[in-house]
Amino acid sequence: MSSVIIQGAKHNYSLTTSPQSGAKVSFPIVFLHGWMLSQNYWQPLINQLQSNFQCLSYDLRGFGKSEIGDRDDYSLVSYAKDLEALLDHLEINQVWLVGHSLGGAIALWAANLLSDRILGVVCLNAGGGIYIKEEFEKFRTAGKIILKLRPQWLQNLPLVHAQFARDSVQNSLDICWGKQRAIDFVSAKYAAARGTLLDSTSEEEVHKLPQIVSRLKQPVYFVAGADDSIMEPKYVRHLASFHHSFNAYGENVVELPNCGHMAMLEQTNLLHDVLLELFREPVASYL
Repeated sequence: MSSVIIQGAKHNYSLTTSPQSGAKVSFPIVFLHGWMLSQNYWQPLINQLQSNFQCLSYDLRGFGKSEIGDRDDYSLVSYAKDLEALLDHLEINQVWLVGHSLGGAIALWAANLLSDRILGVVCLNAGGGIYIKEEFEKFRTAGKIILKLRPQWLQNLPLVHAQFARDSVQNSLDICWGKQRAIDFVSAKYAAARGTLLDSTSEEEVHKLPQIVSRLKQPVYFVAGADDSIMEPKYVRHLASFHHSFNAYGENVVELPNCGHMAMLEQTNLLHDVLLELFREPVASYL
C-alpha cells in the first residue's frame, strides 16, 4: 500500500501492475468505496480482475487510513477533485470507475467533471434521486447520533464483529469482514463522516444526481442487489432511467440475486462476470 498527499491530506492507495500485453483489455479501473468503509472490500474482486485490468483502489479522504487534511469541504464534487489529483499524481490518463454506494455518487460527479478522462462508470448498490423529506431527516438525525457514539473499544468486541457481518447483507459475511467493518466504522474521521452524510443527503444534492446522469455521454451502468434494503433496486432503476442508455427495458441495470448492500463481497464471482461483460461492449471505441 502506498500513500500520497492530495490537497493537504495523506491518501492511502493500492495500484496493481499493468496486465501483460496479451490481456484482452488494458484500461485501468478505479474503485471508490462507500460511506464508513475503506478500500479493503474491493480486494476479493481486484484479485479476480487484475489479470486483465490495472486496478486502483484508495481510501477516500477521512476514511480508512487516509487523513482529513485541513479542508472543510465534504461535497461529492470535492471528492471527485481528490480523484482527479490522484490520477494526475499517478499519471493515469483514462479510466473506468466502479463506485459503491456513496462512491457511486462520487463516480458520477467525477464522470461529469472529468468527461475526457472517465471512460465509463459502474454504480454498485448506488441510486436515488428521489428526496423524501421525512425519511432523509430521520436518516440524517440517526446518523449524526451514531457518529458521536463510537468508542474505540467497539472494534475489539467479537459480538460487534458478528453484528457488522450481518448488517445490510442478505447472508452473513465472513467474520473477518465484520471485524473490518467495525474497524472502519470506528476509525472514520468525524468531520468527513458527518460532512459526507449531510452533504450527500441534502435535498439539493439528491436532486442534482439525476441531472448529472442525464448529461453523461459515457457508458453508465447500475448494479443493484435484489435484496438491498439500504438502496432498493427501485431507487437504483430510478436514477439509471435518466441515462440515455436506459430505454424501456432498463438495459443499463443489472440486478444481482441473493444480494444485499455489499455486492462486492456477497456476490464477488457473479459481479466479476458482470463487469467483464459490461466492459466488453464499449471498450473498442475507447482504446
